[in-house]
Parts: sequence; structure tokens; C-alpha cells
Amino acid sequence: MAKFVAVTACPTGIAHTFMAQEALLQAGKKLGHDVRVETQGALGAEDALTDAEIREADAVIVAADKQVDLDRFRGKRLLQTSVSAAIKEPEKLLEDALRAPTFEPAGSPGALDEIQSAKHARNQGTPAVYRHLMNGVSHMLPLVIAGGIFIALSTAIDINGQSSLAQAFDNIGGGSAFKLFVPVLAAFIAQSIADRAAFAAGLIGGWIGTQGTMYHAGPNASAGYLGGIIAGFVAGYVTLGLKKWIRVPRSLEGIKTVLILPVLSVGIVGLLMIYVLGHPVAALMGALSSGLMHIGASASLGLGALLGLMMAFDMGGPFNKVAYFFAVGLLATKTPEAEMIMAAVMGAGMVPPLAMAISAFAAPRKYSQEERDAAKAAVILGACFITEGAIPFATRDPLRVIPSIMAGSAVTGALSMLFHVTNPAPHGGIFVFPLIGHWYLFVVAILVGAGVGAAMVTALKREIQVQSA
Repeated sequence: MAKFVAVTACPTGIAHTFMAQEALLQAGKKLGHDVRVETQGALGAEDALTDAEIREADAVIVAADKQVDLDRFRGKRLLQTSVSAAIKEPEKLLEDALRAPTFEPAGSPGALDEIQSAKHARNQGTPAVYRHLMNGVSHMLPLVIAGGIFIALSTAIDINGQSSLAQAFDNIGGGSAFKLFVPVLAAFIAQSIADRAAFAAGLIGGWIGTQGTMYHAGPNASAGYLGGIIAGFVAGYVTLGLKKWIRVPRSLEGIKTVLILPVLSVGIVGLLMIYVLGHPVAALMGALSSGLMHIGASASLGLGALLGLMMAFDMGGPFNKVAYFFAVGLLATKTPEAEMIMAAVMGAGMVPPLAMAISAFAAPRKYSQEERDAAKAAVILGACFITEGAIPFATRDPLRVIPSIMAGSAVTGALSMLFHVTNPAPHGGIFVFPLIGHWYLFVVAILVGAGVGAAMVTALKREIQVQSA
């Protein structure tokens, strides 16, 4: 019997984190291994690993799509991978971890450099670029959700924003949270790449990107979330390069971290955003927003279907996140078209868990007892706009489940656009239905899409053959 410790963490800290934890624990029981898992979810670290547990472990598994502090695992065999890999093949990960290389923190003798680390992470299933991006997303998400809901509440109270309370809510949401989420995104991307020394450069680079007047693009121009992503990566790798090139005596390492690196990186990134990157990225975002705001009816259906396909394809993975943050980025414009796109994305994201729950309830002989139990939770997860609720079904039968839920989500996305449903809130599921324009048609779109997905997967799946004793 081997002893393992593990950490699971997904960008939102809601579903993938705990699904990966459960998968690793069950795999450990099946193989006769001792497994302890620390989850880093939305409420922070839970079931934190102790120093003694880490010291006694034969290997460490870090299944995370965001930055996790690895320094405490120095000298241990460590396998880095994604949360989806832990959900899909936990037994293989336990076996691979026993053959993983010994981990040494960056900067220590024998440690991998950034290029080698990126290559190692990619080979283990989590590209370094994606991990850095998701670290920014995980810290940005609370601002996006809270800000969007306060903007929606402001609109619900007074559509013209004239009342004192409506103005206060708009200042909280649009005037504060939505103005901060891009700099926060950039700051934590940078920190993921080059630690705390890069945080200030990412924060300032992201902020400059949102201020069109700083690079002479106009008072309403903004490089948006794309500018924040670019600023974050530029800040991270600039700081990383400076960290390697600038050598100081060990006694001055503290000054290097808090003074030399931040000042130089802030200056370089700030100048790059003002003179090189800000204006063209803002122009690109402006053209993209303008084009989407003038799409015709047929294009609207196509866009809704495309966003639906992306939301269901990987259920919380990269494609899902691209579609979601594409809609969130447009939501700041407060136009009806942007709110239609947000509604299509939310509706499509609710469909996969609901479709699988309906199918499991309608055809119980085609699902195991474990899947039928998961269907009960899938109803709640789907209603709350947590697409990951479909993952337990997709991991067991991806070739039948994924095409089915993609079809259902595409139908919902297209119908939502056809019905001109609007949604000013970026998250919340059924809890923000009172804020949704044409909410009854939104419900119709979701139910039709879930019905299509459920019917398709039910038709494709076969009954489970019960073996006789």
C-alpha cells in the first residue's frame, strides 16, 4: 500500500474540484492505497494537508487548473495534471505519480526552469499557459458575478438609473467591480507566471488597458478582457526575464523582489501598454463589439448555436470558458445585444446537467445506480448554471453523451437568441430569473434544449446488462 497526498483546484472552485477529490479517493480505495486530498475551492483550502502527511507520502498529485503553491512538496515525487484528468483516469494518475520526478522549487539547485516546467506541465495534461490564465480567471470571477448582479439589480430597480439606490448599485457593479475585474485578471495571471514580484505590473498593465485616454484611443475605448490577458502574460514573462537576468548578492534578494523587479516591470509593461499594445487591442475589441451589436437575425441564431456548442463541449473547460468570458466581456457595454448573448450562454450552460438528469430519470435501466444518484445533484447544478454537473455522465460514456448535450445546448442558444431573451447578470441560473427579459421564453428555450439532449442521449445509450450471480 502506498501513501498519496493530493490537491485539487479548478478556476471556479465549485464542481470540478470536488469531483476530482472524490475520484481520487475512490481510486485509492479500489487499489488499496491511502489517499488524502486537500481541496482549494471557492471557500479556500479545505482538509488542508499537514506537514506530517506530506512528509510520509510516497507521492503527491496536484490536479489543478489554477496556480497552487508547490513549495511545501519539495523533495517529493510530484505529478502535476488537470482536474479533468483526475476525474477521468484517477487510477492511472496514482500509478504515474509513483514514477514522477522529484520536485524542486524554482531557483533551487536542480529545479526546472520555466520553459522546462511548461513542457513538463503540458506533458502531464495542463498547459502552463492555460494554468496561468485560469489562475487569473479564478480570482476575477467573484468580481464578475457580484458586479453583474448589482448592475442587473440597478436596472431592475430603475431602468433609467435615476433613483438613488439604482445609482448606488450601478456604482458598485459597473463603476467598481466591472472596472476592477480586468486589472485583477491581469495581476493574477502575472503572479502565476512570476510570483508576487509580477503582481503590480499585471495590475497596472490591466488597468491601463481599460483606460482609452491613456493611449489616445478615446474616453470610451478599452482593451477589455483581451487586453487584460495580454497585459498579464507580458507582465509575467517580463518579470520572469528580469528575475533571471538581474543578479544581486543574497543579502539584497529582498530588495530585488519588492523594489527592483516591481519598478522595472511596472515601467516596461506600462510603456508597452501605452505606446504599443493598448491602442490596437482596444481597436480590435471595438470592432468585435461593433460587429456583434449589428448582427442580423440569421447570424444571431448561428451565434447562439455556436456558443451553445462551446458551452457543452468540455463542460467548464477551455472552450466553455472562452464562450462564457466572451459574453461577460460584452456585458459591460450594457446593450440589449450583449445581454442577449449572455442569456444564450447561460441557458446553454444550464442544459447539459438538466438533459442528463432527464434522461437518467426517464430511462433508469440505461444508467448505473451511481449515475442515477448523480442525476439528482445534476438537477440542482443545472438550475444553478453549473455545467460541470454533466461531467460524471460524460466521463463514463463520452461518445454518446457529449454530442447529445452539445446538440441540446445549441438548440437552447439559438432559441434564446430567436426569442430575444436578455440577461444582465453573468451568473446565477434560476436565482437571477426575475432579472431576465422574457424569462418565460427563456424557460421554454432551456426545456426544449434539455429535452433534445435527453432524447438524443437516451436513444443512443444501451441498457446496462446486469450480470447474474
